[in-house]
Amino acid sequence: MKYCTRCVMPDTKPDLQLDTEGVCNACRSYERRNEINWDERKRELLQILEKYRQPDGSNWDCIVPVSGGKDSTYQVIRMLQLGMNPLCVTSTTCDLSDIGRKNIENLKHLGVDYVEFSPNPLIRAKLNRIGLEQVGDISWPEHIGIFTIPVRAAVQFNVPLIIWGENPQNEYGGPAATAESNILNRRWLERFGGLLGLRISDVVGIDGIDHRHLLAYTYPSDEDLAHVGVTGLFLGYYLPWDGLSNALIAQAHGLTTYHKTVEGSMVNYENLDNYQTGIHDYFKFLKFGFGHATDLACMQVRRGRLTRQDALEIVKKHDGKFPWNYLGKPLENILKPLELTVDEFIQICDKFTNKKLFRQDSTGNLIKDKDGNLIKINYDNL
Repeated sequence: MKYCTRCVMPDTKPDLQLDTEGVCNACRSYERRNEINWDERKRELLQILEKYRQPDGSNWDCIVPVSGGKDSTYQVIRMLQLGMNPLCVTSTTCDLSDIGRKNIENLKHLGVDYVEFSPNPLIRAKLNRIGLEQVGDISWPEHIGIFTIPVRAAVQFNVPLIIWGENPQNEYGGPAATAESNILNRRWLERFGGLLGLRISDVVGIDGIDHRHLLAYTYPSDEDLAHVGVTGLFLGYYLPWDGLSNALIAQAHGLTTYHKTVEGSMVNYENLDNYQTGIHDYFKFLKFGFGHATDLACMQVRRGRLTRQDALEIVKKHDGKFPWNYLGKPLENILKPLELTVDEFIQICDKFTNKKLFRQDSTGNLIKDKDGNLIKINYDNL
């Protein structure tokens, strides 16, 4: 397990590469932002928005996929500032938190039309369990729905322009061609949208799930997309993207944050809308040896707000803690809709744990502390 010599991201992260100097492609992508003419990018954005604007007010100008979090709140604020009339579309999270609901209501009161789609909760719970047991991702259906529902809405309401947020391949590291992309399309979804090798068609027939139950998770046909002319753009391609700045702007417009550091994180202003997020981030730690605190710390190192040593200490403190609670909700209550006990959950955790990354006893069993936390072998290039 090797780490970037500039930030603290390990090479176990999918699609992350270290160059000959030991620097990861996410750091290199951020480095190249200094070469971008952001004034020119903004002019390009304004030209695109003008093309899709409805001067007669006969339809919405664009669709903004929203969760109510800091980034989607920021996206809406920017669109309103640029004179657009957006239709905000939410695919409801798997286990919407109280803070999440509050922030959705706040987003509505920015002055926008809003549509919330809530997939069948019984099917959603089955998909949560299937995702957890088969690919180690409780959020598998949510990661699909956040990309399919806004696109289906674009077709349904005949609104071709979709304004997404940042390109995660650029922000967190990924292949150069996709890191520089400004378009989110079917190909991007299939490669980076969280399918993890498990296709929608694969779950048909499991636990009574039929095709008709999966409309919310199915991308529109190419014919429907072409008929409307659907185009999805990453706003972060045109405007400098910064999660902390987005949070400050969103908070100034009413975003509610958590009363303490979010579990598994290092901040109090993101991943607030879904009680299952702690489980999702924990499985990332089990599989790849890093969690959300690493993501956040690396972004702040790249922006010069943290030294690499400070980031390393933060990661050691916050990454990979067993998710007994998330946003104040006990684990057993989070697992209840999935009909899973905590003991069954721990067995699934052990199944997906990459044992090469964690300490084991002489018989090959994972060593855990009194709180059930694993002990990582190394946090740096030692």
